[in-house]
Amino acid sequence: MKFLPTPLNGAYTIELEKRGDDRGFFARFFCEKEFAQAGLETRFVQINTSLSGKKGTLRGMHYQLPPAAEVKVVRCLRGALYDVIVDLRAGSPSFGKWFGAELSAENRTMMYVPRGFAHGFVTLTDDVEALYLVSAFYAPEAERGARWNDPAIGIEWPVEPAELSDKDRNWPDLDPQFHGFELMRGA
Repeated sequence: MKFLPTPLNGAYTIELEKRGDDRGFFARFFCEKEFAQAGLETRFVQINTSLSGKKGTLRGMHYQLPPAAEVKVVRCLRGALYDVIVDLRAGSPSFGKWFGAELSAENRTMMYVPRGFAHGFVTLTDDVEALYLVSAFYAPEAERGARWNDPAIGIEWPVEPAELSDKDRNWPDLDPQFHGFELMRGA
């Protein structure tokens, strides 16, 4: 695997190192030894999947507060999506900044999302399936979110989201002084 740093401190895109022949290829999706050598999380307690039927489906921007803050490794298995992360860690050099990358079945790129980051995506095609490795169990009491079009964050989505859950549509704006940023201290 190739761990490529993003502009956000501690976040990476991960490219597979394919070994192939005329039958196709073989590559590691996860290797505890390689993740540990890169200084990344190696313990994952859940593997989740999502299926989004329509282009323009938005899921996010989600995070969990400590002690339930989680690391995610996200990969698109079918179709294509634009994956976005936002650094909510107070004191981080990239605090309040966002990064996005296309993940697709074709490019097989993955996103490593550290603790203390909001995460979400919008689908770029119909019938998108994503797979997530997650380091902490889902804790509804710790779940929070940021609005996908919060002007304080300023995410530039490549397509206008057309399908959103009520929950994702109604997350509050993240006011850096009052609504969430300060809650991620110690994440």
